[in-house]
Amino acid sequence: MTDTRDDTRYEPQAPLSVAARSACPRCGRGHLFKGFLNIAPRCDVCGLDYSFADPADGPAFFVMMTTAIPAVAFGLWLELTYDPPVWLHFVLTLPVVLITCTLPLRFFKGWLVASQYVHRAAEGRIARSAPPPARATEPDAPGSR
Repeated sequence: MTDTRDDTRYEPQAPLSVAARSACPRCGRGHLFKGFLNIAPRCDVCGLDYSFADPADGPAFFVMMTTAIPAVAFGLWLELTYDPPVWLHFVLTLPVVLITCTLPLRFFKGWLVASQYVHRAAEGRIARSAPPPARATEPDAPGSR
């Protein structure tokens, strides 16, 4: 990965603002996605190469922690309070879970990509240090025998 940053011509973008608009983290105008969750190869306005972007499983984690738990809690509340038939869970609970767990994925993925860009996050590399210099043998100190 080469660092081809030319940030001198662009205003700094806030990661949350960029994520809400699904915009380029450098210029704030180009598209970040080429589909619902597929990251475009580069910005169509400023040409920023998105090869640095690797949100991995981060968006799924944030969705599980923010929306999946309340959505499942809704299904449990419905079951324990009203004891509805199974078909009613398919009609009510299933759409709630699918919608609340799918729609936020794009926002969280955009947020993580923008954060990687803003904070210049990159894959970790092991730093190889130089071998320590050879130590000269010290003469015996007087009286050390």
